[in-house]
Amino acid sequence: MKTHETPAAVIVEPTQPANAVVIWLHGLGADGHDFVPIVPELTLPAGLHVRFIFPHAPVRPVTLNGGMRMRAWYDIKSLSRADLQDDAGIRESAATVMQIVAEQRKAGIAANRTVIAGFSQGGAITLHAVCRLEEPLAGAMALSTYLPLHDTLPGELTDAAKATPVLMCHGRADPVLPLSMGTSSRDGLKGWGMKVEWHDYPMAHSVCAEEIDDISAWLGKVLT
Repeated sequence: MKTHETPAAVIVEPTQPANAVVIWLHGLGADGHDFVPIVPELTLPAGLHVRFIFPHAPVRPVTLNGGMRMRAWYDIKSLSRADLQDDAGIRESAATVMQIVAEQRKAGIAANRTVIAGFSQGGAITLHAVCRLEEPLAGAMALSTYLPLHDTLPGELTDAAKATPVLMCHGRADPVLPLSMGTSSRDGLKGWGMKVEWHDYPMAHSVCAEEIDDISAWLGKVLT
C-alpha cells in the first residue's frame, strides 16, 4: 500500500485499483495519521482493494480544554449530552464527510462500496452523518463514541440510514466516554430502526486486538 498526505487528509492507497473506500475520522486532538498504523493489521478478503482516507479535523478552540486550540470536529462544552452541544460544528463536520463521499463517487467508488468510520469525537460525527444519509452506504463504524444531537434525530432520520449497517465498539473501562454513553446511543439507534452490531471489550478509551479482528470481519462482510 502507498501512503500520501494532502493538506486535508492522509490517504492509503491499495496496490490494486481501489474498489472500495473507508473514510475514517480521528478523535479529539489527534490528526489523520492516528489510525494509519491499523491498516496493515486489518485482514480483508482477497479481491477487496480498499482506499483508506483519514481526514484532518480543523484546528479550533475547545471549551472543555480551557479554550486550547487543537484539531477537533466540533467544540465540546462538557462530556454530558445534557449540556449545550455544538450543533453548527457537528453539522459542518458531517457535511465535510459527506463531501468526501461525493468526491469518491465521482472517482468511481459507489455509495454501496463506501464506509464512514470514526473514533471518539470522529465516531460521533460518523453516527450523526449516517443517520441523515440521502442514500445507503455499505456501512458506518463508530468506535468508543456516542450519538450527538440525539434530540433532533426523530425528525431527521432517513430511510437510507435505516438501510445502512452500523458497527459500534466500546471499551467497558472507558474513563473518557463511559460505556453507558455507548449503550444508550446503541439502544436509541436500534429503537429508531437502525441496524446496529455491537461489541464491547475489556479496554479503556482505545482500540484492542480483538476489536481489530471484529473490524476486519465486519468490513469484509459489508464490502463483499
